[in-house]
Amino acid sequence: MNIQLLLQALDIQEEAARAQADYLRTQIDGLQTRLQEAETHLEHPAITRKTVTSLADRIPASPPELPEHPDYARILTAFNEAAGPLRAKDVCQVLGHELLPKNVEGIRAKLKRLVKLGVLTEADTGSFTRKQ
Repeated sequence: MNIQLLLQALDIQEEAARAQADYLRTQIDGLQTRLQEAETHLEHPAITRKTVTSLADRIPASPPELPEHPDYARILTAFNEAAGPLRAKDVCQVLGHELLPKNVEGIRAKLKRLVKLGVLTEADTGSFTRKQ
Protein backbone atom coordinates (compact mmCIF):
# COMPACT_ATOMS: atom_id res chain seq x y z
CA MET A 1 0.00 0.00 0.00
CA ASN A 2 1.32 3.35 -0.99
CA ILE A 3 1.03 5.96 1.78
CA GLN A 4 1.22 8.76 -0.73
CA LEU A 5 -2.00 7.61 -2.42
CA LEU A 6 -3.71 7.32 0.96
CA LEU A 7 -2.69 10.88 1.89
CA GLN A 8 -3.96 12.19 -1.45
CA ALA A 9 -7.30 10.45 -0.87
CA LEU A 10 -7.48 12.05 2.60
CA ASP A 11 -6.71 15.47 1.09
CA ILE A 12 -9.54 15.05 -1.39
CA GLN A 13 -11.97 14.04 1.37
CA GLU A 14 -10.80 16.90 3.59
CA GLU A 15 -11.23 19.44 0.78
CA ALA A 16 -14.71 18.11 -0.01
CA ALA A 17 -15.71 18.30 3.68
CA ARG A 18 -14.29 21.85 3.94
CA ALA A 19 -16.24 22.92 0.83
CA GLN A 20 -19.40 21.36 2.24
CA ALA A 21 -18.86 23.12 5.60
CA ASP A 22 -18.24 26.47 3.86
CA TYR A 23 -21.41 25.99 1.79
CA LEU A 24 -23.43 25.17 4.92
CA ARG A 25 -22.02 28.21 6.79
CA THR A 26 -23.07 30.41 3.88
CA GLN A 27 -26.55 28.84 4.00
CA ILE A 28 -26.73 29.37 7.77
CA ASP A 29 -25.70 33.04 7.44
CA GLY A 30 -28.39 33.59 4.82
CA LEU A 31 -31.00 31.79 6.93
CA GLN A 32 -30.05 33.80 10.01
CA THR A 33 -30.51 37.03 8.06
CA ARG A 34 -33.89 35.85 6.79
CA LEU A 35 -34.85 34.76 10.31
CA GLN A 36 -33.98 38.19 11.75
CA GLU A 37 -36.08 39.85 9.04
CA ALA A 38 -39.02 37.54 9.79
CA GLU A 39 -38.74 38.23 13.52
CA THR A 40 -38.73 41.98 12.83
CA HIS A 41 -41.90 41.56 10.77
CA LEU A 42 -43.42 39.62 13.67
CA GLU A 43 -42.63 42.45 16.08
CA HIS A 44 -44.51 45.07 14.05
CA PRO A 45 -48.00 43.56 14.44
CA ALA A 46 -47.30 42.84 18.11
CA ILE A 47 -46.32 46.47 18.71
CA THR A 48 -49.35 47.68 16.74
CA ARG A 49 -51.67 45.38 18.71
CA LYS A 50 -50.24 46.64 22.00
CA THR A 51 -50.66 50.27 20.91
CA VAL A 52 -54.22 49.76 19.70
CA THR A 53 -55.31 47.94 22.84
CA SER A 54 -53.76 50.62 25.06
CA LEU A 55 -55.64 53.30 23.12
CA ALA A 56 -58.94 51.40 23.10
CA ASP A 57 -59.76 52.65 26.61
CA ARG A 58 -59.42 56.25 25.44
CA ILE A 59 -61.76 55.96 22.45
CA PRO A 60 -65.23 57.08 23.46
CA ALA A 61 -67.99 54.56 22.91
CA SER A 62 -70.24 55.38 20.01
CA PRO A 63 -73.72 56.39 21.11
CA PRO A 64 -76.36 53.72 20.70
CA GLU A 65 -78.68 54.03 17.75
CA LEU A 66 -82.02 55.43 18.75
CA PRO A 67 -85.24 53.90 17.52
CA GLU A 68 -86.64 55.68 14.47
CA HIS A 69 -89.69 57.19 16.17
CA PRO A 70 -89.33 61.02 16.26
CA ASP A 71 -90.29 61.18 19.95
CA TYR A 72 -86.90 59.72 20.95
CA ALA A 73 -84.93 62.67 19.61
CA ARG A 74 -87.40 65.07 21.21
CA ILE A 75 -87.18 63.20 24.52
CA LEU A 76 -83.38 63.54 24.50
CA THR A 77 -83.70 67.25 23.76
CA ALA A 78 -86.01 67.56 26.77
CA PHE A 79 -83.44 65.84 28.99
CA ASN A 80 -80.61 68.00 27.63
CA GLU A 81 -82.55 71.12 28.57
CA ALA A 82 -83.81 69.81 31.93
CA ALA A 83 -82.18 70.93 35.16
CA GLY A 84 -82.95 67.68 36.96
CA PRO A 85 -84.70 64.34 36.70
CA LEU A 86 -87.91 64.05 34.70
CA ARG A 87 -90.92 61.80 35.07
CA ALA A 88 -93.01 60.41 32.22
CA LYS A 89 -95.71 63.07 32.85
CA ASP A 90 -93.10 65.84 32.65
CA VAL A 91 -91.85 64.52 29.31
CA CYS A 92 -95.44 64.26 28.01
CA GLN A 93 -95.95 67.93 28.82
CA VAL A 94 -92.67 68.96 27.18
CA LEU A 95 -93.61 67.03 24.04
CA GLY A 96 -97.07 68.60 24.01
CA HIS A 97 -98.96 65.31 24.50
CA GLU A 98 -102.18 65.26 26.47
CA LEU A 99 -101.77 63.80 29.94
CA LEU A 100 -103.84 60.75 29.16
CA PRO A 101 -102.82 57.42 30.74
CA LYS A 102 -102.06 55.88 27.32
CA ASN A 103 -99.72 58.79 26.42
CA VAL A 104 -97.95 58.72 29.81
CA GLU A 105 -97.50 54.93 29.59
CA GLY A 106 -96.21 55.22 26.02
CA ILE A 107 -93.63 57.79 27.10
CA ARG A 108 -92.71 55.69 30.13
CA ALA A 109 -92.09 52.71 27.82
CA LYS A 110 -89.87 54.90 25.63
CA LEU A 111 -87.96 56.12 28.69
CA LYS A 112 -87.44 52.53 29.86
CA ARG A 113 -86.17 51.63 26.39
CA LEU A 114 -83.68 54.51 26.55
CA VAL A 115 -82.53 53.16 29.94
CA LYS A 116 -81.93 49.73 28.33
CA LEU A 117 -79.95 51.43 25.55
CA GLY A 118 -77.78 53.12 28.17
CA VAL A 119 -78.84 56.67 27.26
CA LEU A 120 -80.88 57.40 30.39
CA THR A 121 -80.77 56.15 33.95
CA GLU A 122 -83.67 55.64 36.30
CA ALA A 123 -82.55 57.45 39.45
CA ASP A 124 -85.65 56.55 41.47
CA THR A 125 -88.66 54.56 40.37
CA GLY A 126 -90.26 56.61 37.61
CA SER A 127 -87.64 59.38 37.74
CA PHE A 128 -85.24 59.50 34.78
CA THR A 129 -82.02 61.43 34.09
CA ARG A 130 -79.54 61.65 31.27
CA LYS A 131 -76.65 59.21 31.69
CA GLN A 132 -73.34 61.02 32.19
